[in-house]
Amino acid sequence: MPPAVPPPVDPVALTADLIRCASVTPAEGGALQLLEGLLTEAGFTCTRVDRDGIANLYARWGAKGANRSFGFNGHTDVVPVGDAGAWTHDPFGGEIVDGVLWGRGATDMKSGVAAFAAAAVDFVRDTPPDGAVILAITGDEEGDAEHGTVALLDWMAAQGERMTHCLVGEPTCPNVMGEMMKIGRRGSMTCWFTATGVQGHSAYPHRAKNPMSALVKLLARLEENPLDEGTDHFDASTLAITTIDCGNPATNVIPAKGRATVNIRFNDAHSGASLTDWLHHHAQAVQAETGVQIDLRLQISGESFLTPPGTFSDLIARAVTAETGVTPAYSTSGGTSDARFVKNHCPVVEFGLVGKTMHQVDERIEVAQIQQLKAIYTRILTEYFA
Repeated sequence: MPPAVPPPVDPVALTADLIRCASVTPAEGGALQLLEGLLTEAGFTCTRVDRDGIANLYARWGAKGANRSFGFNGHTDVVPVGDAGAWTHDPFGGEIVDGVLWGRGATDMKSGVAAFAAAAVDFVRDTPPDGAVILAITGDEEGDAEHGTVALLDWMAAQGERMTHCLVGEPTCPNVMGEMMKIGRRGSMTCWFTATGVQGHSAYPHRAKNPMSALVKLLARLEENPLDEGTDHFDASTLAITTIDCGNPATNVIPAKGRATVNIRFNDAHSGASLTDWLHHHAQAVQAETGVQIDLRLQISGESFLTPPGTFSDLIARAVTAETGVTPAYSTSGGTSDARFVKNHCPVVEFGLVGKTMHQVDERIEVAQIQQLKAIYTRILTEYFA
């Protein structure tokens, strides 16, 4: 008798098992171990690419250096649960109630990882492709992201491993399954200003140099004119003041030092370098006007990028429409994702579930969406290797 064919991998059960792994960044929690076991049994070559205490998993089915290699990228780490007592169900219970799966990571993004892992396992078993299928899964997306997908890509470059195209399985749909995919992301940078003046009595402001006045002047300059009006594929860039403080408990003392922070989300009209120059220019101008020294510290979390609409994005869109009946919008909205790292390696697009409850208390997802997502990913693989 021929050997029994294994049943299809159930992405809902796999998501529930992953939720039960308490993988709050940077803890691995057993999630990658679970996936490594599943993928190894399915014939994938698995390698743990751990760096600086962060766990990552690279899995490949097919030959190294294949002409075509379709990659999936995602993460198994999750944000903290917050007040566990405020949850309706155990945040690490993976409970299914009335067709809804509850738990931290149900939306962001253990369901996405489960869906593409299940699709990949079934696809290579049922229709072995002429090429390679790669899964690059990190445990460091919700944290600083310095040793997650970046570590995987560094390792791949050193080992001669390569994806020709990549799909990131982050939640991308605002309200309805299938309505949006991401073909790019805005860049993100944070600037910390420190203004140093001269302390003095508030009744004699002429004897002091008030750092708070200088900061207010600087922040007003930064906000008074929009950075741009948007570009062909991006909304207008934004600047948000997130903190301004001096820690001064006295009402009659002008402080010597004040601090402020701004966060900029920028489109492809700018770069981190051009905005750095812009911030320095305004800080130096205010410093010259006020005599208050203004120092800057900057962190660029990612540059803006775009995968131009074309063959790859159209393939993803066709699969989404075929399984959901919805035509996805090509979007660059939202925050950052690990696609900002993958774009330096190969063309990358993002598509995943409805993300309405991600990072919330009572994070949850309809199980039907997880099944749909697996079907979409399977259709993408089938057409890609057709």
